[in-house]
Amino acid sequence: ACDTGHARRRRLGAEQRRAQLIAATVSVVSRRGYQNASLTAIAKEAGVSKGLIWHYFADGDDLMEQAARSTLVALREAVAKDLDLSAPVPQVIRSAIRRAAALRDTHRAELKALNDIVTSLCYSDGTRRLGLREYEETYALQATLFRRGQDEGSLRSFDTRYLAVTYQGAIDTMLAYLDSHPGTDADEYAAAVAEMFLTGITRPDEARSAGAEVNRPDGT
Repeated sequence: ACDTGHARRRRLGAEQRRAQLIAATVSVVSRRGYQNASLTAIAKEAGVSKGLIWHYFADGDDLMEQAARSTLVALREAVAKDLDLSAPVPQVIRSAIRRAAALRDTHRAELKALNDIVTSLCYSDGTRRLGLREYEETYALQATLFRRGQDEGSLRSFDTRYLAVTYQGAIDTMLAYLDSHPGTDADEYAAAVAEMFLTGITRPDEARSAGAEVNRPDGT
């Protein structure tokens, strides 16, 4: 066969194409906002025809919903990446909160897109399509960590479901505050959140040990 000098377009598999369209959606929503994120703009961002979207998603709302869910998982994985889960649970919690605070700088576009979609995507009756149920997997993973801390004796015996919901609520509030107050020191805020949360759930001797870690020179 002759070499025409043109690169042959690589055909993407279904999952790769879905990921491409989701990435384009996140990019467009983060820049333009939900209301101005048209399917035409998303298709252009992905470099595909608009009609191709319907091969992979039921409609625009389905694309937005899947983009939000995929982004939530990606953010959770970014926080968990390289965490030393074998460390004492209070230390894992402190590190995870610090990494969550860092998302403001490392995943700003994803956070903005996720927030815009969650607050804007509604059913015909006006109720939101996305809510606390989207956190179920996150809650389950967090509850497992808290349960290990209880088994090890470092955490008090609260209901781990309640702990997970409260913990995630604190993380979400922290991220919202950091977004609206860009001059805030993320590490300092994360340390304060960790201190408040751990003081409430650790056993007295563990709380003193966990609090002492704040003053370690390496910040770990």
